[in-house]
Amino acid sequence: MTMEVRARAPGKIILAGEHAVVHGSTAVAAAIDLYTYVSLRFPTPHDNDDALKLQLKDVDMEFSWPVRKLKEVLPELGIKSASSPSSCSLETSKAIASLVEELNLADAKLGLASGISAFLWLYTSIHGDKPAKVAVTSELPLGSGMGSSAALCVALSAALLSLSDSSKLDFSHQGWQTFGESELVLVNKWAFEGEKMIHGRPSGIDNTVSTFGTEYDECKHPNNVKFTTTYCKELKNLIVVLKYGKYLLHWEIFLGLFQLTKSITGNIVTFRSGELTHIKTNMPLKMLVTNTKVGRNTRALVAGVSERTARHGSAMTSVFKAVDSISNEVVGIIQSPVSDDLAITEKEEKLGELMEMNQGLLQCMGVSHSSIETVIKTTLKYKLATKLTGAGGGGCVLTLLPTHDLVLAATVVDKVIRELEDCGFKCLIAGIGGRGMEISFSGFSS
Repeated sequence: MTMEVRARAPGKIILAGEHAVVHGSTAVAAAIDLYTYVSLRFPTPHDNDDALKLQLKDVDMEFSWPVRKLKEVLPELGIKSASSPSSCSLETSKAIASLVEELNLADAKLGLASGISAFLWLYTSIHGDKPAKVAVTSELPLGSGMGSSAALCVALSAALLSLSDSSKLDFSHQGWQTFGESELVLVNKWAFEGEKMIHGRPSGIDNTVSTFGTEYDECKHPNNVKFTTTYCKELKNLIVVLKYGKYLLHWEIFLGLFQLTKSITGNIVTFRSGELTHIKTNMPLKMLVTNTKVGRNTRALVAGVSERTARHGSAMTSVFKAVDSISNEVVGIIQSPVSDDLAITEKEEKLGELMEMNQGLLQCMGVSHSSIETVIKTTLKYKLATKLTGAGGGGCVLTLLPTHDLVLAATVVDKVIRELEDCGFKCLIAGIGGRGMEISFSGFSS
């Protein structure tokens, strides 16, 4: 028998603070219920397979490196410890780059190179020259600001560590399971090293949100309205989310259906200088996510902001301070009690204004794009607030949707989606909150 491990990790959206978080400001982020999946299997002696293979199912591509080649090219192979994450040296980085160059990727696929490099670094650091087959698939749009690269690094790190001496998991457990706290920290550290290979100077927020999550138990109300109780280990509270039709809704909207009295804790976090803090909320949040389908280079965008900061230090410091104030005000709004629909409406209006202010500051940083401005112009006609999420320069855009009037909201959403998709964009409604990284095992005959 040989073992196959499957890991999954969620994407994320940033409500406020992207780019500025790299420069010390606070960011507010939430996991979303879309995942990247990584499977890992080591060959048996009967397989007679002496290569490391990577299969990218979504783009129908497969790569293979003979173990002999890896030993020859990578000078540090086999000297790393899975329990001690470290950064990739310049020498090893050049060696990995040479391996990727030999793949002769087509121009349209060059964006995959950094992810393949991260894969080679993480795999050889944790498992050395051991042959294996790794397969990747994702529900997340690639390179769009929803944390697809971080989800890849987290799921990959989790899969690799689960079959190393650094984890203690129950291989006989049926279904998804998660690591212990110290093991999650280790996964997060390795994932961050992978993110550095891809983006150069990431903030760490994407991989942190993707790694740490909550557990869901779906229940069903007698009236066939589904609801989910979510237990957050760190906060020891319940989150309750209702699913009505295709929308995720806050339970207070249907308080007449459910006589629930527990306080709500949302799967929303703040992130500053490497520290993650879960925050409580009883405010319903629903976002329209518009994928502009415009590719961009996160590393270049992050570097561009740093270069602008070097040229205009005082002005950019003021920009970052303003973003920090916006993030903190967003947290204050989300955390403050909600008593009725009027209070929800007032808070949504304030949150919308802050999103617009944050977008203006992101424009000051030079990370907006004509496609993003098109989305903003379109949603503004319906009096909806919009901002980019993630690196910008294209990618995905967030639009805050009203929750107090469900019929009106559904009507507006349908009109907005039709108009945006007529522009060539792709839209989806995101459920705020989702499980963190999880693992499952299966055995099969050799």
